[in-house]
Amino acid sequence: MKDKRILYVSSEVIPYLPETEISSMSFEAPKMVNNNGGQIRIFMPRYGNINERRHQLHEVIRLSGMNLVINDLDMPLIIKVASIPKERMQVYFIDNEDYFKRKAMYADEDGNYFKDNDERAIFFAKGVIETVKKLNWAPDIIHVHGWLASFLPLYLRNYYGNEPLFENSKIITSVYNQGFSGTLNEKVIDKVLYDGMEEENLEELKNPNYINLMKIAVKNSDAVIMGSEEISDELNNFIKAQNFPILPFQKPEDLEHSYLDFYENKVLESTEE
Repeated sequence: MKDKRILYVSSEVIPYLPETEISSMSFEAPKMVNNNGGQIRIFMPRYGNINERRHQLHEVIRLSGMNLVINDLDMPLIIKVASIPKERMQVYFIDNEDYFKRKAMYADEDGNYFKDNDERAIFFAKGVIETVKKLNWAPDIIHVHGWLASFLPLYLRNYYGNEPLFENSKIITSVYNQGFSGTLNEKVIDKVLYDGMEEENLEELKNPNYINLMKIAVKNSDAVIMGSEEISDELNNFIKAQNFPILPFQKPEDLEHSYLDFYENKVLESTEE
């Protein structure tokens, strides 16, 4: 992996949030690449339940300050950064007071999912891409984890399709059995259409449940990693129908070899031919 650039975009990462399959792999995968000579960047949302003082987050003024348009509204983008202790890995946090100040990740204390989770996901996707553009850092691979990050492949392929910085980037989506019940705001398709997307590419967003959100991410990716042992049959069959590399679920002892081999010999080889 020497000098390869891998961008990790995740809805959750340890040690900033509790351990789940997503937050754990979003730490382990970059650590493996980092330890094998690759260059990494990690992005996640700055939820209000992340303790900024304990984790020593600080704002990056030169990256903050732009506004992102979400459904006709200007929303300020704030970028914060922190270092994972002992790992020489930096994490960039996408922040906005309206979307991420509340003290929970996805749902209120009664378990009701936030009505603006769709806009939070769009803001996160755009915020990551705009920040990477400002860093002028062209990734070889963009590895997406978690449903709140699932709009990134769609936006990168369609909204930012002519952006030269990403023209050689390969997108991998990890699919997990960690979703949400019900659907996102049913107006999400209108908000994405507002950004000039073609409606024919958004069929799944007419019923924006977890499985359809992941289908949108998968079909705009170049490869998939099965992040959970059990995936719904519908999603499993959809993934298998794609004509691209798929890495099955891996046991912990096989992770490092399997992931690095998949990155280099399955995903990147098509770039270098």
